[in-house]
Amino acid sequence: MTETSPGGATATGSAGAGNAGAGSAGAGSAAAAGRLAGKVALVTGAARGQGAAAVRRLAEEGARVLATDVTDPDGVAFLPAEQEGRVRFARLDVTSEEQWAGAIDRVIEEFGRLDVLVNNAGVLHFGTLEDTSLTDYLRVITVNQVGTFLGMRAAAKPMRETGGGSIINLSSIEGLAAAPLLTAYTASKFAIRGMTKVAALELGQHGIRVNSIHPGMIDTPMISEALGGYQPDLAPVARKLALRTIGRPEDIAAMVAFLASDDSRYCTGAEFVADGGATATHALNVTG
Repeated sequence: MTETSPGGATATGSAGAGNAGAGSAGAGSAAAAGRLAGKVALVTGAARGQGAAAVRRLAEEGARVLATDVTDPDGVAFLPAEQEGRVRFARLDVTSEEQWAGAIDRVIEEFGRLDVLVNNAGVLHFGTLEDTSLTDYLRVITVNQVGTFLGMRAAAKPMRETGGGSIINLSSIEGLAAAPLLTAYTASKFAIRGMTKVAALELGQHGIRVNSIHPGMIDTPMISEALGGYQPDLAPVARKLALRTIGRPEDIAAMVAFLASDDSRYCTGAEFVADGGATATHALNVTG
């Protein structure tokens, strides 16, 4: 399942882009040489985990980044990039239209443009279909699905005005196939996959690419938080994967950087999977 960083309504959960312009000013010499030099990104659910890793990777490759979340980031999460003036942090509840408008205004104010949006914020809820309350279901849908919708809608105009951009939506392997105990989460991730394709068709004429990333099991705090603090042993899961290992946030950050860059200029409406081989088989696999 996608291990997106918290960044939604509650503390429990979260064609090539333009090259020139205000995004290139102020970056350090090492960053200026990167493939994302001159680009400006906004990342949601960025306080830690996958989101924080994405912010670090984008900044390392030369982008300037507005990192957003409903909670404060870990103290050292973005420190090197912050010191070099390449990362700023802003609070953003992704379920709020007003806060999305404010975040777009902030990134334009800070960096002059928006080239890349990473919709990473998400929450997770475990429960059987019969035990999932409407409140829990709507909480997951509102943060994961509605938050992604609001982000895409808010980013379209500034990207169109500068000639293009890249929208990267974090779905999950639960957006490709179902898993028990994850009714709300699976519904939200399938929805993100579908909305990504609609947006790609509508925005492609403006040079805006829209793709979804589908992580498998990634080592972040999201699962233990959804289980009330219990830390499950993930080793049995790893043994069932082709690569026999759980993924790291940095694995997803690398894919985010690729989709943010012009190396992916001909990719849109597509699904990019990083799951250690989880979706290479089916539920009847008995080899592990």
